[in-house]
Amino acid sequence: MLGAATWAAAHDELVRLLRDLIRIRSVNPPDPPGAETEAAEYLARLLRAEGLEPELVESVPGRGSVHVRLRGDGTGGGPFLLLSHHDVVPVDPSGWTHPPFDAVVADGYVWGRGAVDMKFMVAMEAMVVVLLARRARAAGLDPSREPIPGLRRDVLFTCTPDEEAGGTDGVMWLVEHRPDWLRADAAVNEAGAVSVDLAGRRFYPIMTAEKGRETYRIRVHGAWGHGSMPRDDNAAVLAAEAVRRLAIPGEPRLTGPIRALLDAVEAALPPDAAALARAIAADDPRRADAALSRLCDDMYARALRALLRDTISPGVIHAGIKYNIIPGEAVIEIDCRTLPGTTEGDMREEVLARLGDLAPRCDVEHVIGAPPVQWPASGDLYELLCDTVRAHDPDGVPVPVMAPFATDGKWTQLLGTPTYGFSPLRNEPGERFLERFHGQDERVGLEALRWGLPVLYDVVCGFCG
Repeated sequence: MLGAATWAAAHDELVRLLRDLIRIRSVNPPDPPGAETEAAEYLARLLRAEGLEPELVESVPGRGSVHVRLRGDGTGGGPFLLLSHHDVVPVDPSGWTHPPFDAVVADGYVWGRGAVDMKFMVAMEAMVVVLLARRARAAGLDPSREPIPGLRRDVLFTCTPDEEAGGTDGVMWLVEHRPDWLRADAAVNEAGAVSVDLAGRRFYPIMTAEKGRETYRIRVHGAWGHGSMPRDDNAAVLAAEAVRRLAIPGEPRLTGPIRALLDAVEAALPPDAAALARAIAADDPRRADAALSRLCDDMYARALRALLRDTISPGVIHAGIKYNIIPGEAVIEIDCRTLPGTTEGDMREEVLARLGDLAPRCDVEHVIGAPPVQWPASGDLYELLCDTVRAHDPDGVPVPVMAPFATDGKWTQLLGTPTYGFSPLRNEPGERFLERFHGQDERVGLEALRWGLPVLYDVVCGFCG
């Protein structure tokens, strides 16, 4: 049991660590090259200073992963994995309240690219490892070789690059070359147990599933010509029509993970709000969408709509080489997210069906993909996650959820490691946390971090002790 003074000091260290990580521009695609390894090296130095012996490997030059193992006494089962990634998406700094790589602390938040996705979790996991190493050192033990007092399982900390581009040079590479860094009885990762306020109740969605993803590049073929003589087979015009068709929302389909979410939310809400949650699961799509709009604000409604259907988002459109030349070719890149039960073949058929009579003019290339994944909303770890949230917030309601996006949990499943989204934060009501992912003014609350660090620590000690 750590005292209040220890937790206060740990919170201050956590904030400093997070700010240091944000200042490392580990942008993916690399900008500057090598910064992903720089982030891994920073974490390795931090862990080495605590008497540990971290390992660092590069899948390719500039893309480093860092790993360390804390030992238990071996009586409690297989390891527990703390998984994270240190790369971040590119950023346009215009329009930000504070520069995205300055890690400014202001108005009760740490601001910067990666504050939400997902350097705050990197910092929290690293701080849990630091606190456990200090427990061993306080007992006169070597934390790099001797069991940590109170731990019956090993704890693995693995932080990877390249998650934001699919993980090919990150966790996927580790699955093949260093599976011992990832193979565990269970793991926690990003995107779960972040508080959501709804109809007067505070929920903590714990990620037990995530949608699949399929990326396609569509080449639209038209005819080159002079801009002074418009023609119907202008590839830019054809591409515009293709984008319009692709962007139409698909039909809703209720899956097991979302039914479990809606059932749990309904059980916790007052009668009027519970009726709306029940209507979202109804067979009438119009009634369900109307109920969704009444129950949730636009941010959460948008997320839940994405969890009720396979989605297609056009992300890149290229056409033309000069203003007075009608383009004969255009390129569209689309991001598809698939529900459990939808295969890559199903998604390709849907894309072609939406293109309709444009399909003969289009070459559809599959760029990268990964299937949906699910883990049980039951069992020792899931129950521990729920119980720990309740212990730290008696008014909080943990519920299972599916993520609309992909995480590195896509690849740990190949090694049989159940990977739950659990990055605990208790946000202030009204904080637009979901909109911070890949958005402007990414930030995380100081008090949210203060709440979350002991929660994560207790989960590790509870599962491994």
